[in-house]
Amino acid sequence: MSSYAGLRLMHVHAHPDDESSKGAASTAMYVAKGVDVHVVTCTGGERGSVLNPNMDRPDVLENITEIRRAEMESARQILGVSQDWLGFVDSGWPEGDPKPPLPEGCFGLVPLEEATEPLVRLIRSFRPHVITTYDENGGYPHPDHIKCHEISVAAFEAAADPERFPDAGEPWQPLKLYYQHGFNRPKAVALHEAALEQGIESVFAERLKDWKPDPVWDARVTTQVPCAEYFPVRDQALIAHATQIDPDGFFFQIPMELQQRVWPTEDFELVTSLVDSQLPEDDLFAGIV
Repeated sequence: MSSYAGLRLMHVHAHPDDESSKGAASTAMYVAKGVDVHVVTCTGGERGSVLNPNMDRPDVLENITEIRRAEMESARQILGVSQDWLGFVDSGWPEGDPKPPLPEGCFGLVPLEEATEPLVRLIRSFRPHVITTYDENGGYPHPDHIKCHEISVAAFEAAADPERFPDAGEPWQPLKLYYQHGFNRPKAVALHEAALEQGIESVFAERLKDWKPDPVWDARVTTQVPCAEYFPVRDQALIAHATQIDPDGFFFQIPMELQQRVWPTEDFELVTSLVDSQLPEDDLFAGIV
């Protein structure tokens, strides 16, 4: 029997498709090892734009909530995970200068205690050993990603405390909390340079012009999980989110073989650990298995 059998991993994400664009290959790898992986999706993605030109049609826009739920169902099956919706409403991406106020009733405006309680309930019922979420900037500063970070940190701390949310189930102490660092600059630079070496136009060229080096930020990555074998599963899960992912778009411009060779890991930051593990790590369950 695998040493990972019986272990549980929870990923907390803001929208459907985040579970496939962030950490999906390591998710599939852990599922294959026998880990029970559970995805929590904070919102339904109701205000997400249709980013795939092939899906930018009136019938899709009119039924975006139902379609995104069906896409999540497909991605869930591809990755082999279970999943729960927290049931909050997408805040949308505020555009303009100054940015407009967030829409009434959206996830970004829900008071922290109120938004944390359903996640505490799920942690106490699923009983994960490891939880992953976003950093304090949300990975990027979408209001839902930032709120997702806030409730994840709050719920990690509250889940084990019997005095917090006493009606939300038996207390449970997760052992490790990680932040996702999937889109880090060293990875972008490595893929960019490898693409140019092979005479391939780099999709990172424009992005890197304005992406200033930040060694302190880059040093926050503590854990690089080898999972290149599962990059194709990640891509299948991404493509399942047809409203969000253009199969001819950014995610698929770097050849798979090059990705697997140049950057064969998914990267995380260990934020809290109640077990001993040596840094740097190559496993989210280091110190547990």
